[in-house]
Amino acid sequence: MEKLFKLKANGTTVRTEILAGLTTFMTMAYIIALNPNLLTNFATGTPLWNGVFLATCIASAIGTICMAFLANKPFVMAPGMGLNSFFAVVVANIAVINECEYESAFQAALVIILVEGIVFLVLTVLKVREKIVEAIPLGVRYGIAPAIGLMLMNVGLGSNIGIYAEGNGYASPFYMMRDFFGALTPSIIKSSMGEAGYNTMVLTVVTAFLGVFVMVVLAKKGVKAAVLLGMLFSSVIYWAGSAIFLHVNPFESLATASFVPPFADMVSTTLFKFDFAGFVNIGWFTAITLVITFCMIDMFDTIGTLVGTASRAGMVDQDGNMPQMKEALLSDAIGTVAGACTGTSTVTTFIESASGVEAGGRTGLTALTAAILFLACMFLAPIAAIIPGAATSAALIYVGVLMLQGLKNVDFSDMDQMLPVSVMLIGMPISGSIGHAIGLGLISYTFVKVLSGKAKDVSVLTYVISVLFLIKFFAVV
Repeated sequence: MEKLFKLKANGTTVRTEILAGLTTFMTMAYIIALNPNLLTNFATGTPLWNGVFLATCIASAIGTICMAFLANKPFVMAPGMGLNSFFAVVVANIAVINECEYESAFQAALVIILVEGIVFLVLTVLKVREKIVEAIPLGVRYGIAPAIGLMLMNVGLGSNIGIYAEGNGYASPFYMMRDFFGALTPSIIKSSMGEAGYNTMVLTVVTAFLGVFVMVVLAKKGVKAAVLLGMLFSSVIYWAGSAIFLHVNPFESLATASFVPPFADMVSTTLFKFDFAGFVNIGWFTAITLVITFCMIDMFDTIGTLVGTASRAGMVDQDGNMPQMKEALLSDAIGTVAGACTGTSTVTTFIESASGVEAGGRTGLTALTAAILFLACMFLAPIAAIIPGAATSAALIYVGVLMLQGLKNVDFSDMDQMLPVSVMLIGMPISGSIGHAIGLGLISYTFVKVLSGKAKDVSVLTYVISVLFLIKFFAVV
């Protein structure tokens, strides 16, 4: 292990790395079921759903294993949130254009992901993606980690936990921050949700915040496994509360769960099932536009996550650059190609990797641990599914707060830094896109410099990236 991952040089141990990998995995285990739900329109139990489920586990493991051995970084990969929702919309549109079934459209859309992955491989080998990272001004880079922190907090307090209740006929979910804390009085939200739904919400809110408090206290005492222990604490409290107060068996799903991976469904629906004819049929302009759109979103999502998380972990040099950036980006590209071949949307580095970093993860052993757990989930998915959303929310909120500490590096007396960083801080949690927020930050930086008579301070590549984002935001149909 020492020779492979240089544990001593990175100031870590096997125990710490394994706990960090487990922490990251638990924080992002939701993707195992959510990704196939989003990509198949919640067609649970169908051959396509089963195929995407296995593709999610396998592609995540392949990309993360590459990250472990090529880059020796504690970052974990999986099909990116936001990108998978966009992919599902693209599939639905292809089904309309080609007048075909959803599954056939899905196979045509996989070609887009394959092309994107190959493009990324070429750009990474030619060091173009590294140059793009370096083109992001240092002041703007300082704001990426705090902006991701706010995004994590927004997810933890918002979309990570959606409770369906009888009050609105289970039509749409109720959320912790928007609906519970946003209600004028408790009686209003109670009447809106109904008795059972409101009780579930109260248990969720209490459990999530207790988890955050436990993590903070343990961290103050110097416990490296604070995030993992806090998640376990939240899980136990939630399970006990479900049984005692809600009279629900939290482990009921395990009784009828299947632990046999549906490999046959994957082979028949997603494994190397590229419909090139269907892809070409949507028109070359549309096809190229979609590829470019996926490339831009994924590229800056990945760059933002790597730079932000590495900054928080102290893995960057004095110029804000991360060693082995090329290898990390290459791993991301391989993960995307693996995702296309197995049957899922773009695989990218997850912001939840920050939870493993906070747990002490500093090397590829953290990533390898998470990768092994992804493979194990092909057989143990029902167990991962019982981790309550309140536990993962606690981790997201806590890690998000920690990442805000990066604001101390931003010079708020310098408007050239302050404006783009402020735009990213508000843009990232609201848009839900790391890449789009960085694009807005770069556009803001470029315009301020140019209008201030400092156009020469902006690199040529920064101009190019800013123009590309302007085209994407305003010109791409």
